[in-house]
Amino acid sequence: MIPPEVLAALKAAVGPQWVKDARAELDTYATDGLPTHRSLPGAAVIPGRKDELLQVIRILHHHRIPAVARGAGTGLSGGALASGDAVLVVLTRLNRILKIDAENRRAVVEPGVVNTRLSAAAEPFGLHYAPDPSSQPACTIGGNVAENAGGPHCLKYGVTTNHILALDVVLPDGELLSLGSPSGEPWGPDLVGLFVGSEGTFGIATEITVKLTPTPTAIRTLLADFTLLRSAGQAVTSIIAAGFVPAALEILDHNTIAAVEASIYRAGYPTDAGAVLLVELDGMDELAVEAEASQVEDLLESAGARSIQLASDPAKREKLWHGRKKAFGAMGRLGSDLVVQDAVVPRSKLPDVLDQIGEIGERYSISLCNVFHAGDGNLHPNIAFDQTDPDLAERVRRASTDIVRLCIEAGGTITGEHGVGTDKMHYMPLVYDADTLGAMNRIRHVFDPLELANPGKVLPVHSCRG
Repeated sequence: MIPPEVLAALKAAVGPQWVKDARAELDTYATDGLPTHRSLPGAAVIPGRKDELLQVIRILHHHRIPAVARGAGTGLSGGALASGDAVLVVLTRLNRILKIDAENRRAVVEPGVVNTRLSAAAEPFGLHYAPDPSSQPACTIGGNVAENAGGPHCLKYGVTTNHILALDVVLPDGELLSLGSPSGEPWGPDLVGLFVGSEGTFGIATEITVKLTPTPTAIRTLLADFTLLRSAGQAVTSIIAAGFVPAALEILDHNTIAAVEASIYRAGYPTDAGAVLLVELDGMDELAVEAEASQVEDLLESAGARSIQLASDPAKREKLWHGRKKAFGAMGRLGSDLVVQDAVVPRSKLPDVLDQIGEIGERYSISLCNVFHAGDGNLHPNIAFDQTDPDLAERVRRASTDIVRLCIEAGGTITGEHGVGTDKMHYMPLVYDADTLGAMNRIRHVFDPLELANPGKVLPVHSCRG
């Protein structure tokens, strides 16, 4: 419950229409992209300018009220949810592209700028913003910074942290701080790298300076289908071992293919395949990319591909990518709830780990859909189910834990791009000992000594707010 005087102060700062405290209004913000977690905030405030955001944070700090930053709400870890004693700070109105510096390949944006909108603005200059989460038509750059988002093309181009040069951030006490260097030459500790991926627990980015990447002029997309999921995983290892660094290597298993092809997102994938592998190669030299595509095609055939489609024109490439980008949406038809795992394993371990994940599904009599960034070993085993069935919900919980433990034992970790949030917080002790978790918490306290920024997330170690 947010005190009336605080609500009044927030309304004075941003305008009454931009403060939401009615139950029906707050229901909009009760979940993020992961439907298994739900929490109703005490209020939601939607600032429209940087100075309004600063006022909001200062008001909340003065009253010792926690603030939880939220972008488009597409996150998949329960990280943008607020409890009843906290205020959700929604950043979607801070959506201006402040500057495009084509000569130096940079842009300055507010946190609410939608990912694809930035690339569209840079397109006339032959540039784009490379990180491309599957939610990119909706997700925001600020949310991408908070989660260190990846995407299919992160294999070649890197994840969000590789594209952020500087940040203006508002700390939980309302202080404005500049991190990094717009020129791309940082000095001292890498505070930008520390802030990116901190999931809103250090503060809120108010302005973000990003790198822009030249748009490749030559692109080839291949779709190979395999009888076995394991064979698709072995093909990935073969391609990387041969010295190729594709822009993307993405796998969809049989269950995912079936879900996509039965939906409005159908892309023409063969429904009898055990898996399909999407390979994208790009560059500035048409002949070089064509030669790479031919060599990769040979590797796919050697790995057991039944058939290979090659697309070079944008319409055909878009069709092949459509199903991959919309796969999570297609899974929404399979159950009222969805568990989305985000573990990472060494690429060489993919075939064995995929086999064992299949065995876990059989052991608990649940249906798994695997769709993932195979090039960097970032797995997304998904389980659609109905959590009102207590027996099924318990089997899903146990299967999820077994999958995470399996990936850790294979030399991996618990998240590659979706973040820890509340969903994976209880897995943190499986990866980090108590001393390490304590050190992380002390670093958090440098930015947020009162733990007012997104409390109860990421770290299973907390101190009392005073």
